[in-house]
Amino acid sequence: MMSWLYDLTVSVYAACVCGFFIDFLQTNRKAQRMAFWLLSIVWMLQLSIFVVKVSHTEVFPILTPLDTLFFVSWIIISASLILTRFFKLHFFGFFANIVGFPIMVLTLFQTNDQVAPILGGRLMSDLLVIHITIALLAYAIFAISFILSLMYLVEYTLLKNKKWDRRLIRFDSLTRLEKGTFYCNVLGVPLLLISLILGIIRASTVFTQLNWFDPKIIGSFLVFIAYCYYLYLRLGKNLYGKPLLFWNIIAFLLVLINVFLSEVLTGFHLW
Repeated sequence: MMSWLYDLTVSVYAACVCGFFIDFLQTNRKAQRMAFWLLSIVWMLQLSIFVVKVSHTEVFPILTPLDTLFFVSWIIISASLILTRFFKLHFFGFFANIVGFPIMVLTLFQTNDQVAPILGGRLMSDLLVIHITIALLAYAIFAISFILSLMYLVEYTLLKNKKWDRRLIRFDSLTRLEKGTFYCNVLGVPLLLISLILGIIRASTVFTQLNWFDPKIIGSFLVFIAYCYYLYLRLGKNLYGKPLLFWNIIAFLLVLINVFLSEVLTGFHLW
């Protein structure tokens, strides 16, 4: 059943991305509406997968690398639905699902990814699961911030090249996109800080000697510092526009490095 749900979800998601792509190229409102409703179906299918996994494993599905990617993909889709429907960011769905679809597809390669029962029991019994959940929320919010930055740069390029067409009209204002990026980071930074604090507290009680030079720990703090520096540039230096958005993209690249590369090198952070 799980395999069938995964296959159906990815198939519907692929059709959804095609609809958003057609809308972006041709400003086709019918394709955009179709893609929106297909994305709503994907959201419900992903929620069904969550429910099935919880009912079978009795463990909240965030304890393996593939489950964490699936969870982040679900948050991005949720944000896409909300921002498209209520905030009229028409092209956000296109850019968001360029990011969300590859993440979702990665989870298809090993749908039976399972956490060891002993490890699952230990994690679910304490605050470490809260640490993981908050960290994933922060990373998903940074992903949304990154998507808004991409939209800003695309619209800026269209304006600079004087490509005045219907596509440009459907973009939001540069000011609003930049503010959206800023507000996402304002929310993401304290969430990441809380996650780091909870992780350190829990690790200190489990390990007699915590390895502070573990790549996962170093990477997490580098991500935190990068986004704190973004806030410093925005609030302390009054930096706006393209240079600030470029730094935001660099910060998100650090997030990707921390998620994928440090998972391979870490000595204890196996989830």
